Amino acid sequence: MAALDLMGRRSLLRILWELRSRALRFRELQAACDELSPTLLNARLKEMRETRLVELTDQGYALTELGRELRTALQPLRQWSERWSRALASPEDRD
Repeated sequence: MAALDLMGRRSLLRILWELRSRALRFRELQAACDELSPTLLNARLKEMRETRLVELTDQGYALTELGRELRTALQPLRQWSERWSRALASPEDRD
C-alpha cells in the first residue's frame, strides 16, 4: 500500500517518466514536466530521494536501481493503457 500511495502522488509518475532515459538538472526536469511548480517538484524529488527512487548526481537527478526497477515494473501498465486508449478511440469498441 505504501508503494501505491507514493505512486499516486501528483506528478510523481511524470517525474519518473521524464527521468527514464537520462539524468536531468532541476530546471530541465521542471521544463520537461510542463513547468511544474518548483515547490511541488522539490517536494516530489525529496520524497523520491527518501524512498531511494531518485538520486542527485553530478549530471542532475537520475533514477536509482530501484527507480529503474519500478519503471520496468510499470511497463505492462503502460502497454495496457495504450491498448485501452486505442479501444476508447475506436468506434466499433464503444457501447
